[in-house]
Amino acid sequence: MSTENQDALIAKRMQHALTRVTKTVFPGRTNHHNTLFGGEALAWMDEAAFIAATRFCRKPLVTVSSDRVDFKEAIPAGSLIELVAKVDHVGRTSIRVHVDIFLEHMYQDDQHKAISGSFTFVALGPDRKPIPVLAGLAE
Repeated sequence: MSTENQDALIAKRMQHALTRVTKTVFPGRTNHHNTLFGGEALAWMDEAAFIAATRFCRKPLVTVSSDRVDFKEAIPAGSLIELVAKVDHVGRTSIRVHVDIFLEHMYQDDQHKAISGSFTFVALGPDRKPIPVLAGLAE
């Protein structure tokens, strides 16, 4: 595959892999400050990133790292959140996905970024060893 064709394939698959997940922050998901528990936010981010990465390459993947997750604003119970996951880098055997969590107050027309971070995945073959993420993908 030529570099030009590979770049076009990556761009097309990145667009298809864009993932949006909307959730409600119920009290059972909060900490003692009545805001979204950080561990819950990380789990939701990892899941959204996993979905985007899987949609990109349709291969078995494992999370190998999370990079700099910024908690810019506490998310109170009773809020709506939207997770937006975008593939932003494709390596030979790895995919990095950037995830933003947008906060919406339930009874107001507003939405703004509250949390962001990146997650890296590696594609695995049947022997559980890394495989190229682009192998076998149609142009």
